[in-house]
Amino acid sequence: MDIANNTTPETIKRIFEHYQNKRKGEHRPHLGGSQIGRECDRALWYQFRWAWTPHFEGRMLRLFETGDREEDRVVRNLRDVGVTVWDRDPDTGRQVRFEACGGHFALSLDGVGENFPESKKPHTLEFKTMNTKSFRKLSEDGLEKSNAIYWAQCQIGMHLSKLERCYFFAVCKETDAIYGERIRYDPAQGIKLEAKANRIVFAPLPPPRITEDPSDWRCKFCPYFAVCQGNKIPEVHCRTCAHVTPENNGSWSCSLGNKVDKPCANHLFIPQMMPKDLEVKDAGTDWVDYLDQLTGQTERNKNNSQAMFEGRMK
Repeated sequence: MDIANNTTPETIKRIFEHYQNKRKGEHRPHLGGSQIGRECDRALWYQFRWAWTPHFEGRMLRLFETGDREEDRVVRNLRDVGVTVWDRDPDTGRQVRFEACGGHFALSLDGVGENFPESKKPHTLEFKTMNTKSFRKLSEDGLEKSNAIYWAQCQIGMHLSKLERCYFFAVCKETDAIYGERIRYDPAQGIKLEAKANRIVFAPLPPPRITEDPSDWRCKFCPYFAVCQGNKIPEVHCRTCAHVTPENNGSWSCSLGNKVDKPCANHLFIPQMMPKDLEVKDAGTDWVDYLDQLTGQTERNKNNSQAMFEGRMK
């Protein structure tokens, strides 16, 4: 920090810019089990359909890396005290992964461990880092009450892996304190979460909004606010096209017979995922007319014609 000018040094700026520049695609090919506990089904549907790319500044990306590095440290700590840990699939060298919905829904475990002092049985492993406030709440209330998303991640991990216990660890970033909680598998929760994933993956249209009030705090901090409650046009991908459908075998199909890879000239937005101020006025098999309630003009979406939406897409 330049104390005199209260500015960030150029070197630090370049470090953060490097994190932004090296970050590749933001989109996962599948709906992630780490997010299935989110309250809003519509947000999860937007995520799966690649409706919008959440952008993070370099500092946040570096913070994510810090969390990844802590996982390796906790694995080492566990092994040092005699716990057997498998943190990689021996065949692929990647994290242990389980799938459902034909592969459209997947979860990678942080690992599987056994021979704990508390129990010799195998447990799925989940590692997180937290600030002091969240860590204190976790320590006082336990995982189920303090963080529904993490709790659901543990449950779906046990459900898909067919293991009955999970060991959840959290490290406080300010004090380096470690929280540990052994969680029992709840079959009803596991079935419910897989059914939720199936419902979202194969829904042809976006689920209802959690609220129609854009000032609701649950929406204001959502990465998909721009397209759901705002006035931004979704991004152009095959997954945002009305012609494209997810199949039960994990693939995607196009009703026009095109390869589902990159958007083609026939891309047509799913009308129900467009901003609320664009009202469908008329439609054909390959076009949709929208009445822009802000300008009173009618715009036609046909043959990947995105020019009229250019200002909204930025």
